[in-house]
Parts: sequence; structure tokens; C-alpha cells
Amino acid sequence: MRAFLLPFLFLLTAATAPETGRLRSAASRVSITRDDWGIAHVQGISDADAVFGMIYAQAEDDFPRIEANYLTALGRTAEADGEKAIWQDLRARLYVSEPELKAHYAASPPWLKALMSGWADGLNFYLATHPQVRPRVLTRFEPWMALSFTEGSIGGDIENIDLGELEKFYSARHSGLDPEPKKTAQARDEEPRGSNGIAIAPALTADGKALLLINPHTSFFFRSEQQVTSLEGLDAYGAATWGQFFIYQGFNAHAGWMHTTSGVDSVDEFAEQIGRQGKAPAYRFGGAWRPLAKRLVTIRYRSAGSKLASRSFAIWRTHRGPIVRSENGKWIAFAMMDRPVAALQQSFLRTKATDLAGFLDVARLQANSSNNTLFADSKGEIAFLPPQFVPRRDNRFDYTQPVDGSDPVADWNSLHRVSDLPNVIAPPNGWVMNTNNWPWSAAGAFSRAANSFPKYMDMFGENARGVHAVKLLSGSRAWTLERLNAAAFDSDQPGFAALIPGLIQAYDALPKSDRLRSALGGPVAALRGWDCRWSAESVPNTVANFWGEEIWKLSTSPEWDDGLPVYQRLQRVTGQHKLAALSAAVDRLQRQFGRWQVPWGEINRFQRISRAIDHPFSDAAPSMPVPFSSARWGSLASFGASPKPGTKRWYGTSGNSFVAVVEFGPRVRARAVTAGGESGDPASPHFNDEA
Repeated sequence: MRAFLLPFLFLLTAATAPETGRLRSAASRVSITRDDWGIAHVQGISDADAVFGMIYAQAEDDFPRIEANYLTALGRTAEADGEKAIWQDLRARLYVSEPELKAHYAASPPWLKALMSGWADGLNFYLATHPQVRPRVLTRFEPWMALSFTEGSIGGDIENIDLGELEKFYSARHSGLDPEPKKTAQARDEEPRGSNGIAIAPALTADGKALLLINPHTSFFFRSEQQVTSLEGLDAYGAATWGQFFIYQGFNAHAGWMHTTSGVDSVDEFAEQIGRQGKAPAYRFGGAWRPLAKRLVTIRYRSAGSKLASRSFAIWRTHRGPIVRSENGKWIAFAMMDRPVAALQQSFLRTKATDLAGFLDVARLQANSSNNTLFADSKGEIAFLPPQFVPRRDNRFDYTQPVDGSDPVADWNSLHRVSDLPNVIAPPNGWVMNTNNWPWSAAGAFSRAANSFPKYMDMFGENARGVHAVKLLSGSRAWTLERLNAAAFDSDQPGFAALIPGLIQAYDALPKSDRLRSALGGPVAALRGWDCRWSAESVPNTVANFWGEEIWKLSTSPEWDDGLPVYQRLQRVTGQHKLAALSAAVDRLQRQFGRWQVPWGEINRFQRISRAIDHPFSDAAPSMPVPFSSARWGSLASFGASPKPGTKRWYGTSGNSFVAVVEFGPRVRARAVTAGGESGDPASPHFNDEA
């Protein structure tokens, strides 16, 4: 452990004279202790002081990721990356602008303003005391900027807006009110991302203390691991998304919270009939025409020679939200939660909740639109809580598709009360879990019933990790911290267990003369005797994963997309398709590796050789074997890997980014690990020491 005070006597090269005094004063009220793994333990007198130190420590570890996150959130990435990022920036600017963020800041409660000021001061102090750091764009941070990035999950609601369709609509090729061509089907993400959370009540634990598993599956190096404390009651440990001043997934001395991406429908599209009201563009709503709102947005971008150029766009919007594309002659309006002040309050205040009642009080801000929560506390309370921002809608409409915007009945109405959501609190079975699956298995037989809720309460369905978690938890007792940690890495893959029997049956039914009998005999024999568990030494796991890649591509292709969850479509893959997929997988293994009998660890690798956010990979550079597989097949420990440009081996970029197990009693006991290490600097001893 090493402790130090912030360098408040350093020359503040980027600060004005009055600011220098303020920053020095703030720094004098903060201390940072780095443990043996480089994790920052921050102490401040006030919450704002702690935030100052928290964000300063993050900047020490990886300032480029902080800046990148805020360039994205503020819609300014093109100022660094050039014209290719214009549409990403335009998407962000559909919802954020400097005047609006400043107005939100002015309307914020004083305590939140103090935190935002501490946040900005901490970043500016870091830049002032590290003149060797050259920001790509953001040379100074203002307090209001924190309101652009208020929710810590990967892939916010706004990313549901298709950039290609946005470009079609707002590019120079779009001519006024003429509709664009119908949207074409988009390929689905190849690797499911999300998280696992499990909370276990004292009745099922060996020591009579509640347990919590915190296991986000995000892109690697997406968050910092920190402890942040103050004399105002803040004392939180866990994972904080780079640039944010709250522990997103973690625990304090009395309670813990784990967020998983939810299947609740929190974003919708409305197909608007467009016409004119006089000379002004308008959209039909019931029996009347309403004027379309118009706002000018200017995007600056870095051009050739590193000079800044700009493009301006007229953004259209209805009362539901901005127009993001067109389809079948109608303009599509996009609706999502837009409550930055309440969202930032909820994100911070829940880290100070000490029991379930306090956590639910914060949840009544209803500014969480995308995250389930698994909760446990030292009182022995456990809960599964879905997002609290859930607008009431008419259940007759299919909100998975654009609904008729001219029908007022389709509109969002008031929010569901928190008590009306499919919460599961203190179930008799003694456990709750979520793996980004539907809420209807959150507590096994004691889960809420799907037919008691509107269909928009879940769009995901069940998944193989959910099946795995229920199998581990059902009928279990005598849980300990160590056993929960082991369960987080249980090697079973029920997704393969459900699919492989059909493959073997199809193989056994082949005529003896069929060439596939001899070509696939060895691989089928390997799978026939396999227990569907991963390991670095397993050859069947290699065959299964290459085969799984083929049937996953098939079932997620546009021609197979019937609107059902992918796990239901996988069950419809025929024996003939399964055999063809295995043949393709074996051919690929033999072509790329010279044989199909390749141990999984020779292919599946972790590599961290660069601080670049878009990480390069090389088969010639050092890497290490990873035994577990993709989450799609039910492995609770997730490693989303694939071959990269120029490689044969598969390198992981997402999955088990952070794992913590926590026991709540008179004193908290916990274990935690972060993928790679805390620092983004390859020269640091903490760049790869946790790998």
C-alpha cells in the first residue's frame, strides 16, 4: 500500500491565478492510497472532495478513456477522429447541446452542483499538474459536462439509433420531405453483452450472511476499480465507468448493487405521417397536424491537415423525440428517457443507500431506464429490481416495431409506479438472479408471472446463462463467499447441452454411404462423450465453439429473423443445418490450424499489448490461454472472442471485465478482480497484473 496527498504544490500550468488557489485547496482535502494492485482508495472530507480525488485517480490511470467517453457523450468525437465520426456525433447531439446542459446544471440541486464542480476541478487539476498529457480535444472540463454522461452501462439507449439510417436521412442526399428507401435488415451483434448478478439470503448461507455476485460483461478495460469515501457518509467500492463520479456496480459497508442490462422496452419508434401546414413541415397526430420542431446542429470535424471544418444539419423532432430515419414513406421518431439531472442523482445517491428501503427511495427518482438491479444488504434483504423508467403503453401495440405515430393511443403515458413493476423482494426460495434474461425466472418458481404484466416488460426472453444460474441455485444451501466465487466460474454450458443431441441424432441417421459419416466421425465422437464443460485443454470445447459460430450466424441472419429471441431460433435449427455447420467448422479448423483436434486454450486467448482503445492483436505477440467461452452458450464466466484482422487465434475483447463477490455482515468481506489491470499505461506494473 502506498499513500500520498495530491500534488497541490505542483505548478498549475493550465490554471488561472484564482483557480489555482481553489484547486490547491480542494487537493489538500483529498488523499489517495494505492494498494498492491494499484487500486485507488480515495478519501475526501466532503462528497465533492471525494469526487475530486476519484476522478483525479481515474485520470492518472487512463485519461484517454475518460476523454473518449466524453467526446462520445458530448458529440465531439469528430473533432479528434475526423469526418468518419460525424454521424456518431450527430446522434449524440440529437439529445445534448451546450445550452441545454448548462440549463440542466443551473436547475440542479446545490449538492449535485457541488459534485459536478468537484468532478470538473479534479480533471482540470490533473491536466494542470500533468503538462505532458496532451488531450485530443478536451483541454478543459466544465461542471455541466457531467450531465452528458449520467448512466454507467455499456451501450446506452441512444445506441439503438442506427447510424447508417441516420446518415441516409440527414445527409445531403436527403431532399426535404421526400421519403428515403425502406430500412434494410441489420446484422445482429455477434457477441451478446451484459452481466450476471446473484443475491443470496442469509437462510441459504453457511454463516447466515447475505451474499452478492457482481459480474458485469462489458468490453474489457471499460471501467476503473476504486474505493471512494468521505466524512459525509460516502463509502463505496466497485467499478466506475471511466469519467464518471459514482460507483456503478459495487457495494458500501452495508449494501451492494449489481446492474444487468434489462430486456424492458425503454426505447420506441413512431412512424410519423409527414405533410405541410401552410409552408411548414408538420406531422399528423389524431385529427390534427402539428408542426415539426427544427433545430440547427453544427458538427465540427478534423479535416485534412488537422484543421477543423464543420457541417450543419437541420434536426427535426416531434413531441416524442427526434426523427432518426424514414421507412415506407414515413419519418421515424425515436423516444427514449431524457432526464439527465434525475439520472445523475439516482446514479450517485444509490451508492450511499444502506438498506433496501433507502435504495428504493432513490429508485423512486425513476431515472434508470436500462438496468435491472440485484441487491443485498447487511440486514439480510435481497431483491431483484427492474428499471424504474417504464412508460405505460397500450398493450395492443407491438412496440418491437415502429408504431403508428398518428394514433394518439400509441403514445407513452405516465410511468409505472415502482411498486407495480415485476420486482422480486425477499422470495421464499432465498435467492434472486439475472443474466440479461427475462425477469420471469429471477427467483425460480417464486418469480413474477409474465401474464400479470404488459408484454413490453421484457423483450429478451430466456437465455442459456439464465438456465445455468437457476440450475446452480435451485435447492442449494450452505453458500459461502468462496463457493459463490467458484459458481461464477462454473464451467457448464447448457446451451450446448440443449443443441448437441440433435446434431448427434442427425449424424446417427445418416446413410452409411454418406461422405459426412467418415468426415465427421471423429468430431461427433468427441462431442458424444463430452460433458459440455469448458477447459483450456478441451478439444470438444473447440469443436463445439466453432460449430456454434456457424449455427449462431445462421440463426441470427436476416432471413431467419422472425422477431423471436435468438435462443428460440437456435432450437429450430434442423439436423441437416447442424451437420452442415459442423462440416464447415471442421473444415475451418483444419484449414487454419492443420487439424481439428486443437485444445481450446491454444485458440482462445487474452492479449493486452497496447493502451489503444481500439486494441491491436497479433499472433506473434504474448498472450495467455482463457478456458471459458462465450456467454451465448451459457457459460457464466464470459469471454467474447473472435479472430482479429491478421490472426488465426481468437482474442477476447469483452466478457468478465470485473468480478466481485461480497458477504454482508457486521463487517463486509469481499473479493474482486478486474480484467487486465487498473492502469492503461503499458509501462505501469498494473497494466496487466490482474490478467
